[in-house]
Amino acid sequence: HSNIGLEVVGIARVAKEHYPDPTAEKGDWSAVDLEPLKPFARAVPLTEIKKHPGLQQLGLVRNARLSVMPVTFDEFSTLLKLGSTQI
Repeated sequence: HSNIGLEVVGIARVAKEHYPDPTAEKGDWSAVDLEPLKPFARAVPLTEIKKHPGLQQLGLVRNARLSVMPVTFDEFSTLLKLGSTQI
């Protein structure tokens, strides 16, 4: 999440497809509704994610903004391990 602390804190699924963000002044942002599925046992800071060799192609590392984004199976598995979480 991107509020307090830049970190991955758990697993969520998109519950509602994107729609215009009602808080955007110019109308150029989109929003999605998320359903939390499982919190990580340990939050994974963005600084740690950026240093991990297996996550260098992750959109979160390559782009400046935190966002909802797809991850590969390998990236997901790595994030689960870093977050001390099993599913």
